[in-house]
Amino acid sequence: MANVQAVTDADFESEVLKHEGVSVVDFWATWCGPCRMVAPILDQLSAEYAGKVKVMKMDVDANPRTPAGFNVRSIPTMIFVKDGKVVDQVIGALPKAQLETYFKKHAA
Repeated sequence: MANVQAVTDADFESEVLKHEGVSVVDFWATWCGPCRMVAPILDQLSAEYAGKVKVMKMDVDANPRTPAGFNVRSIPTMIFVKDGKVVDQVIGALPKAQLETYFKKHAA
């Protein structure tokens, strides 16, 4: 996960909400099988969209405040944030081609 950064409740505002441009936050947990399926896809997309989309991961077990604030009820959930505003959300594990449509849509 060389291209994907971890984000916490403590630095979510500075790393995501105050980031100019597009950020994707993957809400996940170590015990979540579908989350582990999505991880390498997000790593690939973060490399392909480097400089256009900032990809972050948040462990929901270690950071309960932020997921609750965004009404995350199941994982994996990915939110797309552009200039501090949530512009899209994906719930569940999607294949790379489907997930990439969201990256293309918001990286433009």
